[in-house]
Amino acid sequence: MPIRARGTRLTYRSLVVTAVAALMTVLLSPAGAQGAARPPENSAQQSGSLKSGPAYSYENAVRESVWVDTGLDGDGNGKSDRVAVDIVRPREPARQGRKIPVIMDASPYYSCCGRGNESQLKTYDTDGRPVRFPLYYDNYFVPRGYAFVAVDLAGTNRSDGCIDVGGRFDVQSAKAVIDWLNGRARGYTTRTGGDRATAGWSNGRTGMIGKSYDGTIANGVAATGVDGLRTIVPISAISSWYDYYFAQGAPLYNSGPDRLSGYVESPEARGRCAAVQQQLVDQAPRTGDLTTLWSDRDYVKDARNVRASVFAVHGMQDLNVRTKHLGQWWDALADQGVERKIWLSQTGHVDPFDYRRAEWVDTLHRWFDHYLLGYDNGIDHEPMADIERHPDQWSTDKVWPPRVTHTTTVRPGSGSAPGVGTLALKPARPGATETFTDDPAQSETEWAADLDRTTGAKAGFRTAPLTRDLRLSGSSTVTVTASPTTSTAHLSAVLVDIGPDTVRDYGSSGEGITTLDDRTCWGASTTGDSSCFKATRADTVTVDRTVISRGWADLGTYALAGHGRPLTPGRAYTITIGLAATDHVVPAGHRLALIVAGTDRDLIEPPESKPTLTLDLARTSAKLPFVGGAGAFVRATAGSAPATATPRAIHSEGVAPPRPAHRIPGGSRT
Repeated sequence: MPIRARGTRLTYRSLVVTAVAALMTVLLSPAGAQGAARPPENSAQQSGSLKSGPAYSYENAVRESVWVDTGLDGDGNGKSDRVAVDIVRPREPARQGRKIPVIMDASPYYSCCGRGNESQLKTYDTDGRPVRFPLYYDNYFVPRGYAFVAVDLAGTNRSDGCIDVGGRFDVQSAKAVIDWLNGRARGYTTRTGGDRATAGWSNGRTGMIGKSYDGTIANGVAATGVDGLRTIVPISAISSWYDYYFAQGAPLYNSGPDRLSGYVESPEARGRCAAVQQQLVDQAPRTGDLTTLWSDRDYVKDARNVRASVFAVHGMQDLNVRTKHLGQWWDALADQGVERKIWLSQTGHVDPFDYRRAEWVDTLHRWFDHYLLGYDNGIDHEPMADIERHPDQWSTDKVWPPRVTHTTTVRPGSGSAPGVGTLALKPARPGATETFTDDPAQSETEWAADLDRTTGAKAGFRTAPLTRDLRLSGSSTVTVTASPTTSTAHLSAVLVDIGPDTVRDYGSSGEGITTLDDRTCWGASTTGDSSCFKATRADTVTVDRTVISRGWADLGTYALAGHGRPLTPGRAYTITIGLAATDHVVPAGHRLALIVAGTDRDLIEPPESKPTLTLDLARTSAKLPFVGGAGAFVRATAGSAPATATPRAIHSEGVAPPRPAHRIPGGSRT
C-alpha cells in the first residue's frame, strides 16, 4: 500500500484529545489533585512552553527488580511465566504523594548482545539489584520526573518462558508490565517467591521506546490497544515479521526466526524451549509461504487497535529492517487517525542518538513531556516530518508525505541499445521487450554502475537529464510482466538517482556514522552507570549514483501473496512489486532510472535455477509518489535531450550494501 499524505484531522477523537489535554494542564498545576503528576519543582518555561527539568536525584533513585506474571506458560512447565522488570525511579515523588509516568524499553538484548552503539549490557550488584541500565534514558529522564523500566522479554536474561520472535510471548512480556503498572497484573519481589510487588508510585501512563527488535515490540504492544500505553517511539522497527524474512515470497538473507531465537535466548531457556524453537522451524518454511505463524506476527493488520501516539524513526538506507516496514505501518496508522511524527535519515540501521544527538534528545524530551506529563509545549503542532537531505542537512514538512504528493504512472520504453531504455509517461509500443538473465553474483551496485550500457543481467530505463528538481515522497510499486525460461524466478526492482552526490556511506560498517573517542554526557551519572557516550560524525562517500529504493519478489507469487507456485516456462506473468518507502529529491541535471533484474546479491537468495526473463514493456510500469504529481514529472523532463546509450559504463564509487552472512534486528549495531 503506498504511503499517503495525512495531516492532523479535526475528528471527534482529536477534539476529545484536545479537551483532555486542556483538563490535564489544570490537573498538572501545583494546585492539582493530590497524586496527580505535577511538574517537577524546577520545570522551566522555555520559548513559551513548559519543559521538565532535572529536579530529582539520580544517585539516590530507587533501583529495584520486579517479576511480572504474564499469564502465559511458554515453556510448558505448568507455571505461569514471570518476566524480569528492572526499574529506576526518583525517590522523592513517592514521598511527596506524587505519581510518575514510565518510559519503557522491552528488549531481548540486555544480556546477549547489548544496546546502543557501545553494546551496553545490564549489570547488577552482588544482591542482584540493577546497577547499570543501558543507554541514556535513565540518566536523562529519571531526574526529570520519569521512571525508566527495562523489561527482559520472556526467555531472555532473567525472565521465565521462551522467546518466540515477535509472537504472543514477546508481546505479552511488555503488555503484562503495562497492566501491572496500572494495577491489572501481578508482580512479585522475586522470580519464584510469593511476596507481591505493586506499582503504587506509577500513574499508569507509559511510553515505549526502542530500536529494531525493541521498537518492534513497541509496535506489537501498541497494536493490542492496551490501556495505559500513551505513546511509542519505534526506531528502525519491524511492522510485519514475514516482511523481515521474505519479500513477496523471495527469501531474504536473514536466515530464519529459529536462528534469531537461539541467538538471544538465555542459556537456561535453551533446554526448556525446544518445542517453541521447533515451531519456529516447522511453521516458517523457507518457501516463503504465508503461514499462521506469520499472520500472528503482522502488527499492520491490527493497527485499528492503536490508541497511542507514534513517533517513528528510520534510516532510508536501512537494509536490515527495510523502510517497507515503516511505510505500511505509517499508512495503516494514518487510516486510523493516529497522531504521528517521523524522522527519516540517510543512514542505515542507526539510532538518531548517533547521528543527530542534541536535536534528538531535545525532541524526545518534549515528546515525552507532552504525551506522558501532559505539558502543552506545542510539539504536536510542529512539522510532522524531519528528513535528512544531505549529511547533517535536514528539512521539514508540515505533513508527510506532503499533501500535494500524487502517485504517477511512468513507463519503460526501448532505447537505442538493448537493455538501455527510456522512462516516460508514454507506454511502450505493443510487442516491445527487453531480456535479461538472472546472475546471482551481481547486485544493485553493479546494475546501477552499468545503467548506460548493455549488460546481460539487467534491464535499465532512465529519463533524460532533469531540467528541474523532482521529489519522490512515500512508497512506490513496480508492475512487471515477464516470461521466464524456468519454473522459478526472482525479481528485483530498483530506483536510482543518476548523478554525482555526497551521501552517508550506509554500506560501511558504521552504516553512515563514524564513532569517535571523545564523549558527550546526557544526564546524571553514578559510579556504575555513566551518562557519557562516544560522539559520532557523519561517514560520507562521493558517488556517481544513489539507489533511492528497492523491492523484491518471487514471480511465483503472482497470483496470491505468500503462496508461490511453479511457473510455466515461456508463459507471461504479471506481478506488482512493492518498493521501500523513501523521500528523495532527484536534482536538476540528474536522471531518474528504473532497473528490473533478478537476484539482488546478498539481499535476496537466488531461485533454484537461473532463468532468462523477457519483459513485456507495454505491460510494465512504475507508480511513483511525485510531489506535485504527473505535472512535476512533465515539468522536470520537458525540454531535455533524450538519454542515449554510451559504449562504456560510467565509473561509480558506489555504495555497496552491507553483506553479513546473517542479520538480526539490530545487526551489529543493536
